[in-house]
Amino acid sequence: MTDHSEIISRITGLLYPFILLFGFYLILNGHASPGGGFQGGAVLASVFITRYLVEPDRCIRLNTLKTAEKTLFVCIILYPALFLFVSPANHSELLNLIYLIVMNFLIGLKVCSGFTIIFFRFAFFEGGI
Repeated sequence: MTDHSEIISRITGLLYPFILLFGFYLILNGHASPGGGFQGGAVLASVFITRYLVEPDRCIRLNTLKTAEKTLFVCIILYPALFLFVSPANHSELLNLIYLIVMNFLIGLKVCSGFTIIFFRFAFFEGGI
């Protein structure tokens, strides 16, 4: 018996688009319903984690992911400052809505990359799975 299961590989391949869709739904509707950047980012990270668990031979570029996480962190810091200093004094509802959606999106991607990096650190450097 081998460690690779074709059934599990196919089923997870079919579920990936739905998991991604649900993760982005949580992120983009976080301003109006429970959920948001953190919960959506955790769901998106589950795609990368299950991909590794199903096919551990596929490599992931951990350095690229770290660079993306650092870039997202800088964007999360700069975007509110930019919004505060550039936007007019009387904020409209649409402007506030756009701000919340963009912040949820940035936080979701940051959480996704952070959780994925944490998982791969444990997998690669703490004994492997």
